[in-house]
Amino acid sequence: MPNRRDGRADVRHNRTGEPSAMEAYLSVGRRAGRDPQQRRRRNFRGLMNIGIDARMYGPHVGGGGLGRYVEQLVRHLEEIDQDNRYVLFLKPENINQCPANHARITKRETNIHWYTLREQWSLAKQMDAESLDLIHFPHWNVPLGLKTPFVVTIHDLILLEEPFSARATTKHPFLYALKYAGFRRVLAHTIRNARQIITVSEYTKQSIQKFFPEIPAEKIHVIYEGVTDLGDKRQGTGDNGNIVTGRLSPVTPPYFLCVGNAYPHKNLEALLHAFSFFHKLHPDVSLVFAGRSDLFYERLKRELAEIDIPNDRVHFAMNPSDQNLHALYHHAALYLIPSRLEGFGLPPLEAMREGIPVAASRRGSLPEILGDAAVYFSPDDIEEMVRVMEQVLLDLPLRETMVKKGQEQVKRYSWERMAQETLMVYLGVEGRG
Repeated sequence: MPNRRDGRADVRHNRTGEPSAMEAYLSVGRRAGRDPQQRRRRNFRGLMNIGIDARMYGPHVGGGGLGRYVEQLVRHLEEIDQDNRYVLFLKPENINQCPANHARITKRETNIHWYTLREQWSLAKQMDAESLDLIHFPHWNVPLGLKTPFVVTIHDLILLEEPFSARATTKHPFLYALKYAGFRRVLAHTIRNARQIITVSEYTKQSIQKFFPEIPAEKIHVIYEGVTDLGDKRQGTGDNGNIVTGRLSPVTPPYFLCVGNAYPHKNLEALLHAFSFFHKLHPDVSLVFAGRSDLFYERLKRELAEIDIPNDRVHFAMNPSDQNLHALYHHAALYLIPSRLEGFGLPPLEAMREGIPVAASRRGSLPEILGDAAVYFSPDDIEEMVRVMEQVLLDLPLRETMVKKGQEQVKRYSWERMAQETLMVYLGVEGRG
């Protein structure tokens, strides 16, 4: 790393010796023939104080993809940004899991849960008290009372694209209808008042433009997510070679895998019904669901009890560690994602990284993100799901081609690049004050 004369690291470079994000941003002015120092003084008046709503930090607190997104954003911003100061708002459950200990990073504990009335007013007060230049919200649940300028990441518009359904909640339908209306109001307020909007796919950007045509296209930035290295796959393997699926429940290959939550748009009930037909053709194959234990998975288990599948052929790996999840990916015969809508789709990319063929719904962003490395089916067509399962299981040349294409596809995605491009969005926000 280049050194200053006083022995401190040059803040214009990151730890690899490459120009820092701030220096890269200023270089735009040089190439355009402008004085970058004037541009910096005009727009930034020095370094930025940036807040991040990190309450969902970590896949075990944030419930999967959102938690992973926040975790990787914080980790890589700490590595690449040597200039700006950050304040992370974390919950008691994850404040000690967040290893950010740099002098530029301050952790603030807030015991305010998302999607609550306290979030709308108490959290806004706490955040505004920090006198930040900007706050990044990784989800649409921005407090209505917030006065600080903010950037938001919109992963999808399921609230607007999926029809209202009482199955999307564990609450009384009337109470959920009130909450649903509140959600939509907060979402609309967030999109219309954000200084800049980040989306994780072109699909989500187009959805925003469809529902909010008044939002200028240049205000919406598509920044793809990355693919996480989950660690040593052997740590999730039992002494007998079986894969530990949680609470020491083993499953023996071959098996199909599906990772994520069990919300209605994930369409897991349709996958269960498809697997019930597939099982009659291939009774030695199992199906594994991995995700966070909640009432939606309990509902799925009740659905399973009504379907003609032996209990030892469907497994639930609840709250798996990264090591167990890695092992589950590595030994799977096929990864399945039957969602009716996805804004990005981290788990199928994680499966591709592990050399596992992926079969996916052709809805939402999945064809954009997975490209020709996956095979596709209609999430509404049970027979097509069964045909695709059998095709990928039995066609060895197809499997080999899918594995090779999948491992090339994941190279398109990088958490470090995601953090760099996100930092560019922060630095481009004008009108701080």
